[in-house]
Amino acid sequence: MTLPVALSGSDVIGQAKTGTGKTLGFGLPILERVTVPADVEAGRAQPEQLTDAPQALVVVPTRELCTQVTNDLLTAGKVRNVRVLAIYGGRAYEPQVEALKKGVDVIVGTPGRLLDLAGQRKLDLSHVKALVLDEADEMLDLGFLPDVEKIIKMLPVKRQTMLFSATMPGAVIGLARRYMSQPTHINATSPDDEGATVRNTTQRVYRAHSMDKPEMVSRILQANGRGLAMIFCRTKRTAADIADQLAQRGFASGAVHGDLGQGAREQALRAFRNGKVDVLVCTDVAARGIDVDGVTHVINYQSPEDEKTYLHRIGRTGRAGAKGIAVTLVDWDDIPRWQLINKTLDLGFPDPPETYSTSPHLFEELDIPAGTKGVLPRAERTRAGLGAEELEDLGEPGGRGRKKAAPAVEERPARTPRQRRRTRGGSTLDEGVTSAAPASSTPASAPVAAVAEDAPAEPRTPRRRRRTRTGGASSAPIVERAVTPAVETAPAPAAAVAVAAAPVAPVAPVAEEAPKPRRRRARVARPEAETVTFQTVETAAAAAAATVTPVAPVETVEEPKKAPPRRRTAKKAVAEVVETAPVTAEAPAAEVAEAAPKVPRRRTAKKAVAAEAPVATEAVAAPAVEVVEEAPKAPRRRAAKKAVAAEAPDASEPQEPKAAPRRRTTKKAVAAPAEAVEATEAPKAPRRRTTKKAAVAQPES
Repeated sequence: MTLPVALSGSDVIGQAKTGTGKTLGFGLPILERVTVPADVEAGRAQPEQLTDAPQALVVVPTRELCTQVTNDLLTAGKVRNVRVLAIYGGRAYEPQVEALKKGVDVIVGTPGRLLDLAGQRKLDLSHVKALVLDEADEMLDLGFLPDVEKIIKMLPVKRQTMLFSATMPGAVIGLARRYMSQPTHINATSPDDEGATVRNTTQRVYRAHSMDKPEMVSRILQANGRGLAMIFCRTKRTAADIADQLAQRGFASGAVHGDLGQGAREQALRAFRNGKVDVLVCTDVAARGIDVDGVTHVINYQSPEDEKTYLHRIGRTGRAGAKGIAVTLVDWDDIPRWQLINKTLDLGFPDPPETYSTSPHLFEELDIPAGTKGVLPRAERTRAGLGAEELEDLGEPGGRGRKKAAPAVEERPARTPRQRRRTRGGSTLDEGVTSAAPASSTPASAPVAAVAEDAPAEPRTPRRRRRTRTGGASSAPIVERAVTPAVETAPAPAAAVAVAAAPVAPVAPVAEEAPKPRRRRARVARPEAETVTFQTVETAAAAAAATVTPVAPVETVEEPKKAPPRRRTAKKAVAEVVETAPVTAEAPAAEVAEAAPKVPRRRTAKKAVAAEAPVATEAVAAPAVEVVEEAPKAPRRRAAKKAVAAEAPDASEPQEPKAAPRRRTTKKAVAAPAEAVEATEAPKAPRRRTTKKAAVAQPES
């Protein structure tokens, strides 16, 4: 019915039941419309009409349907040598691009790959004369509609458009008229074939439990006269699971679903066509257009989504006048959905009977031999299986086929050795740490392996021992250095009391020890070291004046207060006043006042040390030498100045120096000798407010 209308160049909407020859209904007209070299040789066309660009385009929803339509068109156009090319995803781009460069007459493709090649300007659609949308209701669905609209915009305005499908809802027809010009709607039905389904297909519907379905399917597949069988599932996971279960039960099964790569999908379908596999478990991706000879049983393992899907599923059997059986297993949850499908198609199965794998009516209606179990006997396992079909390498760009999944399976053994290596490495580490531990941590008689076998302590043992070793190595020297000054400075108080003893002996070790400690050591050793240093200096001064006057009680100069840590130290000024005594040689000739030793890395206030002059006789000579030395300021730091006061010889009590104010810098005052009394103020420290200090030494006549 469509051939005369389509050959005339008019737009056609063709609708017919499954298995009635729709592929050649649109295939023959487009093969006649293209211009090939044979037409030029026969005189039906001019040489100018020849082109390497495609002249006809067929858009299909699935890859399996694309290959099937391509093969049918190649067979029909073999005499005229029409070049037909299949373009679909899951394959390498390069072979398809090379074929387009060589020239092609008819292209059959899926929307995604067509748009990719057209966007790369590898596919020229400006010479297309005829456009065909196979399975038009699926192509004009919301999922494909944007892509189809983009493709149509690339085509010439003057063209022939044809839509073919077994199901054509009114909404789809209204949408299709936007892209067509006065189309002719042809609905082909046989006079004796009423209803939406094919009469040659026997339909059985059972209410089954999901846990009993694999057993039921296994027994249905052993029915008398069963040829090839297709099992449809709603989800990809279910399809893969059922295919594996049937393979374990002895059936030669294959799977076709979206999670497989294109190579694995074509391998399963090719093995099914060749008879190496007699059970094909698939999703709705194979429900449309797949035409395989010898399919006798179609099993709906899960209830279809709608009536259109149901019609396309059961249409895989009973094709081209052959007979078939369609079995639908409806779960309790799917009863409402099934009732809608039954009402729409008027099938007559509103309430399916409850059926199990042992129900007698199941064996009787499907002609299953009595006593059949859910495992195929070994004597009947005659199919070669899926492994006998070669897996073609299609150069899948990022597909998820078996070739991609195989390395993932091979990676699992690789993880186990790594875990074992970690286990071995952990035990080796534990043994090494145990052997390196001190003898006191473990008994000498205990073996090393026994310590390493303690599983709970494995992750903590190395960390604990590292902390122990670190603490022991750092704390031991601190304790030794903290104790050492106490031991060395013990004789210092005795030297202060016993004047006749030599005061130089204890000075040397203390002077060397004080500046050495680091920050942590100085906190422990500084107070004792500094105290010993001041006691030693005063003891030396007292011993020098012991022959003239009685020794005055030793007065200890104030210890410098601790300054904030980690600071640069200010230099200290040392004033030396030298006086000559002409009366006796035993009189002290000079009085030395030494400042306290520098405290490393601290800012300290400078101290003033006053030296008392001994009481001389009336014939005291004037001081011959006066030396005042000032230490240079510390570079780039503010130093505190110190005042040194020299008192008169007859001063009753020595005047203690003022404590350094809590300032970073203080001015320095240097006192004049006995006859001349001068108050000298040190210059102000830069950028700091300082307090002036004056130390005046005025002798008595």
